[in-house]
Amino acid sequence: MKIVKQICELKNCISEARNAKKNIGLVPTMGALHAGHISLVERCVAENDLTVVSVFVNPTQFNDKSDLAAYPRTPEQDAAMLEKAGCDIVFMPEVEEMYPEPDTRQFSFGALEQVMEGPYRPGHFNGVAQIVSKLFYAVEPDRAYFGEKDFQQVAIIREMVKQLQLPLQIVSCPIVREADGLAMSSRNQRLNAEERKKSVLISKILLESRTFAQSNNVAETKAFVEENIGKEDIFRLDYYEIVDGYTLQPISDWNQTEYAVGCIAVFCGPVRLIDNIIYKS
Repeated sequence: MKIVKQICELKNCISEARNAKKNIGLVPTMGALHAGHISLVERCVAENDLTVVSVFVNPTQFNDKSDLAAYPRTPEQDAAMLEKAGCDIVFMPEVEEMYPEPDTRQFSFGALEQVMEGPYRPGHFNGVAQIVSKLFYAVEPDRAYFGEKDFQQVAIIREMVKQLQLPLQIVSCPIVREADGLAMSSRNQRLNAEERKKSVLISKILLESRTFAQSNNVAETKAFVEENIGKEDIFRLDYYEIVDGYTLQPISDWNQTEYAVGCIAVFCGPVRLIDNIIYKS
């Protein structure tokens, strides 16, 4: 496994595989890796001849500077996990390598970015599009792998690929959960003991709502989740929306779509957690 820090070195490492007509897979990450990330890497390894994993905490997607400063960074541990998972190249650039000058590009994702995360994190998806497009241009992968925990982000990236007419496949992979049901996230490392104990209630309430939804309408199901989250003093709900899984627009009737997904963002103490559950697919 090679660890590279410059784009030119990355391109040189990939060129031999590309000239040999080998398939190249990319897993973009912000590090602080966990089993969820590794599941993406292992799938990438299984489906491609060369696997590249990027580890970069991207400053342009953080609208809260304290959140950026607090984001966990574990580069040595990440490298050891990636080598064990069969990764070929780890790209660990410095900020100056990815942004030698400010990226002034402005992406427009229309209705996709105007719901859920959009109003709460202004500029976030533009920052995501900036860094992911830079990685796509640097690696030129055949496939790129993303986790479905970031449900809205996957939809945004698919739209970006379409807009930029990039010749690659976006592969979305199911949420990986802890044994108690909490969706795996690098942010989980920031939970204290009490917060970690309570955090499992998020996935528990979502799971219960799926049973509830079988005999109740959309508005009642939404209220069920919001009321149960509200019972816990440690939680502060940003949003809970039940949306069409393709358009991300809120639905008011189960019959409006074949693909209904519930998406939540909730603060557990100071740590903001997101999760989702599929009601219809």
